[in-house]
Amino acid sequence: QVQLQESGPGLVKPSQTLSLTCTVSGGSITTNRYYWNWIRQPPGKGLEWMGAIAYSGSTYYSPSLASRTSISRDTSMNQFTLQLSSVTPEDTAEYYCTGGPRRLDYWGQGTQVTVSS
Repeated sequence: QVQLQESGPGLVKPSQTLSLTCTVSGGSITTNRYYWNWIRQPPGKGLEWMGAIAYSGSTYYSPSLASRTSISRDTSMNQFTLQLSSVTPEDTAEYYCTGGPRRLDYWGQGTQVTVSS
């Protein structure tokens, strides 16, 4: 069974870069036609897709966040990483990593990130 686990700091200062890692177990991030995503949910708001990295290593970003977002992977560790630069308090949210052939087949439990000085 594929399991995902987010990790990273829970508090980030404004203007800094938020960095989160998703560790995948029970399956490989290079599995053909699997896509690995970052999704967030700000307090009181809906889910927002941020971007994805494909089994091939290709990346895709939400147009609204593309200028500040970078997703990379470490195949040796079976991990993929989100970096969001120049954060503001509006980036405070629960961050989830997801994955699978339909992108949302598997979910991590989520990690709360607060942007505050």
